[in-house]
Amino acid sequence: MRTITFKISILFLWLIIFYDCAPPKYLSEVESERDHCKREREELWTENEKLTVENTELQANLELAEEARRRMMENGLTNAEELKNLKSRYNQLNKRYEELQEAHQTLISGSDAETRNLMGRLDNTQRDLYQREDQLNQMQSQLDKDREELAKLKRELQMQNAQLIELQSILEKKDKEADALKQKLSVALMGFENQGLTITKKNGKVYVSLEEKLLFGSGSIEVYARGKDALQKLAGVLEQNPDIHIMIEGHTDDVPVIAGSKFKDNWDLSVQRATAIIRILLDGSTIDPRRLTAAGRSEFMPVDPGTSSDARQKNRRTEIILAPNLDEVFELLQ
Repeated sequence: MRTITFKISILFLWLIIFYDCAPPKYLSEVESERDHCKREREELWTENEKLTVENTELQANLELAEEARRRMMENGLTNAEELKNLKSRYNQLNKRYEELQEAHQTLISGSDAETRNLMGRLDNTQRDLYQREDQLNQMQSQLDKDREELAKLKRELQMQNAQLIELQSILEKKDKEADALKQKLSVALMGFENQGLTITKKNGKVYVSLEEKLLFGSGSIEVYARGKDALQKLAGVLEQNPDIHIMIEGHTDDVPVIAGSKFKDNWDLSVQRATAIIRILLDGSTIDPRRLTAAGRSEFMPVDPGTSSDARQKNRRTEIILAPNLDEVFELLQ
């Protein structure tokens, strides 16, 4: 490239020196030669630039090839290490295979008795395995049944819990009703509570206890006017509470009735006193008779087991037991 440039320079110098003294035809030839050289120079210059670009690309490719070679060298070292490890592992596995093959050969070449022994043990083990499998299947079947039974019991328990909650709600409602009834009775019978009449609540029931002195004379079933007044006020409250069951219990002391009396015994006296009170409660009231029950307890449910005059006076009494209607509870329990 430097040689071509030098030649072109000499040519231009020669043209300058001889330009003025050369003939026209010669000058024309020289100019033609100059143009030719100029074109050749431009072509060479373009070729030079192309070669320069190619050289740059080749240099870049060379660097990439060098980098690839370096990586291949590194990978080759890694692969060589892996190959070494694989050969070591292969040798270990091959040694183990040879050991197993030798053991197998020893087993094959062993005595028939040992082989039969091993086969017998194998059969026993297999039979034991089958038995255990049968037991496992039976246990699984029983477990499935137990799970079904447990699920059934769980459902029943949930139903019972729901019923229990509902029952508790009903009982609480009945208990509140009993409290309200006791309060109404206390208001209605306020003037009698210090004259032989008491009102108590026990086990969800309201007890109106009337001593003999408020209701009857000794050995009589005729109710005093004061007692009738109390019973009529009681009837007014019971009319307003139609869901209450009413039981009238007559009680006596342990002294036998007088011989020749119109009552056979204390049983007869206690029952007739309860019946007399029922008639007063029903007289002029709208109480449904089906709500009432007359009962005689005679002397066998004393409030005081003593035999003193005071104890016997306490035992001669009439108890009116007011119980809430529990049909709803019984239906729920069924």
